[in-house]
Amino acid sequence: MIDAKHLQALSDIVGNDNVYHDKAHLRAYSYDATRTHYEPDAVVFPRHEEDVSRILVYCNHHGIAIVPRGAGSGFTGGALPVNGGIVLAMEKHMNKILEIDMENMLAIVQPGVINKDLQRHVEALGLFYPPDPASEEYSTLGGNVSENAGGMRAAKYGLTKDYVMALRAVRANGDIIRAGKRTIKDVAGYNIAGILIASEGTLAVITEITLKLIPKPRYAKSYMGIFPDVKAAMNAVFKSLAEGANPVAMEFLDALVVKAVKEKLGIELPKEAGALLIGDVDGNVPEEVDFQLKVLEESFRANGAQEFRVAEDPAERELIWKGRRGASPSITLYGSKKLNEDISVPRSKLPEALERIYAIGEKYGLVVPCFGHAGDGNIHVNVMVDGSDPEELEKGHKAIHEIFELVVEMGGTLSGEHGIGLSKAEFMEIAFSPAELQLFRDIKKAFDPNGILNPGKMGL
Repeated sequence: MIDAKHLQALSDIVGNDNVYHDKAHLRAYSYDATRTHYEPDAVVFPRHEEDVSRILVYCNHHGIAIVPRGAGSGFTGGALPVNGGIVLAMEKHMNKILEIDMENMLAIVQPGVINKDLQRHVEALGLFYPPDPASEEYSTLGGNVSENAGGMRAAKYGLTKDYVMALRAVRANGDIIRAGKRTIKDVAGYNIAGILIASEGTLAVITEITLKLIPKPRYAKSYMGIFPDVKAAMNAVFKSLAEGANPVAMEFLDALVVKAVKEKLGIELPKEAGALLIGDVDGNVPEEVDFQLKVLEESFRANGAQEFRVAEDPAERELIWKGRRGASPSITLYGSKKLNEDISVPRSKLPEALERIYAIGEKYGLVVPCFGHAGDGNIHVNVMVDGSDPEELEKGHKAIHEIFELVVEMGGTLSGEHGIGLSKAEFMEIAFSPAELQLFRDIKKAFDPNGILNPGKMGL
């Protein structure tokens, strides 16, 4: 517990109006998108990097846990204060776009900047920041970096890590470090920025981010492929990419999700539609967009697509994307609680992975609707259960355990974009050898010898 002496010391650093320990603040900062609840002892809003450094010096000396937090939109408990201590909230003050360098096409931002705010700002200048997690309207760039967030555009443009050029961060002992440069090439020293990306606040507190920008594509269109079953759709994914297609996004909905969006949202789809592939293509000339659509249509039809639709105006584009955006809320048709995991496999393994995932669901008598980012092999597996039935919940968790074992066996990973945090920490031993886990612990020890930074996460 943090006593009055500690609260006063923190107030001396950041001011009384930036330290809170009233019930309302503690409650507000006790949860994230997992809906799991862990209450901190205090919430502190640093004003700048020097505040962060001084807070960490003090807390490191007194053994007080620090949990960095952006918007609290994570799905794995990464921002939960499981050991109490301080939530270090970045959104109040450290939320500025510091620089847009048009000549070098980069942005320098503080960690509390909202993803979508940066996108809108740079697009008005003719530039483009591609990473688009589903939470882009409210998730912060600091959180995106800490979790290596993805999104629907990852099929063509990659993940957050592909746009981080440099970071400033504060170690547990208060040392301020720079990792990376503004240059395109940089092979001097260890890749510390690469280590900090996806470290979930367990190694250092990120205080500044330098991001690569690219020119904004001039043209874009949306498409939908309608398939008789999910196997045909999954075969079309990797085969169309092998044929030269390079879509911005290639999202899929399986038969269970298609049924749910038809019933819940009233979306008009052919009766025999058993799976959908939905996405965008873009380019700088219309011919480039048309070529991409031609390759996709030919490949989709060669792999069993019954229909291929292209949106010719914004209204049609909205209709195409309506089902994908409504996928997650629609599947409540199958259960009051979903155990949602974001596993990722090599794209060529998608047909086999889904077939075996459904078999695990059948083994436990559970419905497992799946959707997600087929273009990059990232599947959102939803094991649906009755949240009020402890026996069914136990079956659901057993099914998840088997799904993780299957995914790792197939050369995949526990998480494509949500991270490990608290909810997947127990499964790290499935994915990593004892030697690899020890290396993780050694890295953690080097950055944070006293273990004050986001303790209890990632199994560290």
